[in-house]
Amino acid sequence: MSDDSGFHSGERAMQIAAGETAIADRNIAVLSDTVIAGARPFIGKQFMVVLASIDADGGLWSSPVFGKPGFLNADAGNAIRIDAPAKDRDLADPLWGNITGRSELGMLFIELGSRRRYRVNGTVRQLDDGGIDVAIREAYPNCPKYIQRRHLRQLGEPTLPVQAAHGSVLRGTVEDIIRQADTLFIASAHAETGADASHRGGSPGFIALVNETTLRIPDFHGNSLFNTLGNIAADPRTGLCIPDFVHGQLLQLTGTATIHWNQDDPDHLTGGTGRFWEFKVTRWILRDTPQPLEWEYLDASPFNPAVRA
Repeated sequence: MSDDSGFHSGERAMQIAAGETAIADRNIAVLSDTVIAGARPFIGKQFMVVLASIDADGGLWSSPVFGKPGFLNADAGNAIRIDAPAKDRDLADPLWGNITGRSELGMLFIELGSRRRYRVNGTVRQLDDGGIDVAIREAYPNCPKYIQRRHLRQLGEPTLPVQAAHGSVLRGTVEDIIRQADTLFIASAHAETGADASHRGGSPGFIALVNETTLRIPDFHGNSLFNTLGNIAADPRTGLCIPDFVHGQLLQLTGTATIHWNQDDPDHLTGGTGRFWEFKVTRWILRDTPQPLEWEYLDASPFNPAVRA
């Protein structure tokens, strides 16, 4: 940490640039080194967690993992158990290789249907045939903004191995998924605070393709903590996961991000912040979800800025 604020230098720099240090100093009060008692039942009833992990080369990956409610347990308060039997692990997901070499793990518990989410950053203290034990470093709730409501109608049994494709340019099916997306999950990291998993959402089209290797994403008003942008400012390596809810696929991308401030935004795509970040893809994986998932779309977030047609 660069000072006594509780923020690392990247986060503080972003808060200063945005003129939001006072708000950040108030909002950090929600940060804890344990999962608060009220959040433990919420975590326990989830069927999805998004995990941020780091590969052997330092690349970041964002990985949604699914299971029947009860597969996540935070009753201890200072640790989380993720039940993920070895036989049900999708080895096409870099997550499983990553956590054998690097212990940092970011966790996002998000309930799309209620727009509730809770973030936990920690370290893997045990990986066994039954799952993962994670020691908690920091935990805190997030606001419900920009989450599109969806209800999971059906969660099937894992069928492995899954179909998976690999590449480094954004064409064809990959391009279609990006253009239609209204949800993405982002993985970032900092040397002092570890890996972090977060959510970004907007109306379809909010993720723009600059070219075949670059995405441009608006940065909306948030909680003023600037955890993700602060991590990117200190270390540009970033991972994205863009789910295709209709066809049951996950597009995972790893690469680097660059933050752009005070940009011309005549169409109000940023919701007034004037901030964008660009993601340069190094490589991507497009794979089926291990479990068949049937989602029902309910409605868009009322906070989404409009996207130019």
